[in-house]
Amino acid sequence: MSILSLSAVQIGLTKCISKIAGNRLLLALRDTFIMTGVPLMIAGIAIMISSVFLDPNGIIFGHAGLKLGALFYGGDETWMASGMAARMVMLQHYCNYFINGTMAINAILIIVGFTFFGTRRFFPKNKEPIVCVFYAIAAFFICLPWELTTNDVNQQVVTLSGIVNTRFIGQEGIFTGLLVSGLTIWIFNRLVEKNYTIKMPDSVPPAVARSFESLIPGCFTLLVFVVIAAVLHAWFNSSVPEILLTLLQKPTLAVASTPFFAIVAVTTGPLLQWFGIHATSVWGPIFGLTWTINDNENIMGVAHHLYSTLFFNFSTVSSGGMTIAPIIAVYLFSRRMENRNTAKIALAPAIFNISEPINFGLPIILNPVMFIPYVLSWVLPFFGAVLLTNMGLLPIITNNVPWTVPPVISGILFSGQISGGLYQLLVIVVMTAIYMPFVKIANSINEKAAE
Repeated sequence: MSILSLSAVQIGLTKCISKIAGNRLLLALRDTFIMTGVPLMIAGIAIMISSVFLDPNGIIFGHAGLKLGALFYGGDETWMASGMAARMVMLQHYCNYFINGTMAINAILIIVGFTFFGTRRFFPKNKEPIVCVFYAIAAFFICLPWELTTNDVNQQVVTLSGIVNTRFIGQEGIFTGLLVSGLTIWIFNRLVEKNYTIKMPDSVPPAVARSFESLIPGCFTLLVFVVIAAVLHAWFNSSVPEILLTLLQKPTLAVASTPFFAIVAVTTGPLLQWFGIHATSVWGPIFGLTWTINDNENIMGVAHHLYSTLFFNFSTVSSGGMTIAPIIAVYLFSRRMENRNTAKIALAPAIFNISEPINFGLPIILNPVMFIPYVLSWVLPFFGAVLLTNMGLLPIITNNVPWTVPPVISGILFSGQISGGLYQLLVIVVMTAIYMPFVKIANSINEKAAE
């Protein structure tokens, strides 16, 4: 009876998710994240190589890891002053080039993909969606802040005009990029459908004619964003991405001092991440004022805080539930060859807790099938560790370990006990089991689509 009930629930859930997954907006988003996931895999591998193998103070050569640098050179200070360490830092700098060309401009990649696929899904009569892409990129840069506040050589705060704030062309600008792209798609293509265009004679080459046809719709589209940017700058002295980020940060600041802070942080984090909003951009400043202080007091031994950034890294970020578990589930249970290939490529970065290749490559981001297990991959490991710590089965986390240390090993280093590694192993097993039925649902949806 229980098996029949479980099958009925899975069938009902499959039907519900199939309807959601068939939505044109989600299909456009899915295609976008699949296409942009490939360069992010390159960035993930570069991050893995840089932080794991080339960091002179990392988990292989640093004092928080295997201490091979001190072993070979007779001490930490001697190792850090050596030419070998300097060359490794230089190689890390070169690895950042991969990141600068992929993850650092992720918002722009998302804009290009979403505008292209969105136009094809919603306005199939538009035979040149690339033209709409151009205007979406232009609209995005209109909305960006073109001022950068920094410190000069005398450590005085100065504002540089005419320089775009590059933090918003990467992960922190994805949400803004999606909104700008969506609005551009609708305004531009609706104007084209209304024939608010310049018609050229038949003797004019088609490419030139289509360029002139986009002139009036494109001009009006950009004018809309110029007005929005001008109003926000005049009234709030801010830009679209800055205001969106502020609107997200203010509620989190309001709850930071309440007893429900941990619940709110750990439940809203995956929601933000699933929508393409980098959770660190919202919660990073809040953690810096709260949990990071708890970290320092725990490390110094002046307090024993349960909730801290180190505890969050131990239980959630470095436990493998967000990275290794979905890859194992896909590799074991998925019948879709493209997903299995993605899992193979994303495995190496996932071992070192780098989630971008699997999040954007599978994708998990904005994928309704993977929404429930992804949220649970944050919530269950964190509050499971809270429960076991309160029961005395796990210690208060006091060891500062890099978040890139692989699961199980990081659990032992964080906790100083075998129980920490066993807990992370348990997280991987449990989360793999949770991902399994959703991977099978994805199989069913794919088979029905093929039929």
